Amino acid sequence: MNLGTPELLVILVIVLLVFGGARLPKLARSLGQAQKEFKEGLSEEADDDNNNA
Repeated sequence: MNLGTPELLVILVIVLLVFGGARLPKLARSLGQAQKEFKEGLSEEADDDNNNA
């Protein structure tokens, strides 16, 4: 699935309408934190797999 610029703009407008401009920084921060924790979990699991092999 390939998202182009028009699709991303439509998604951005919908997000602005749903969440409002004031809540977007908090939403982006929480999404970034979740992504960071997910990547850390993946790397820890890979390290555990390498140590057990």
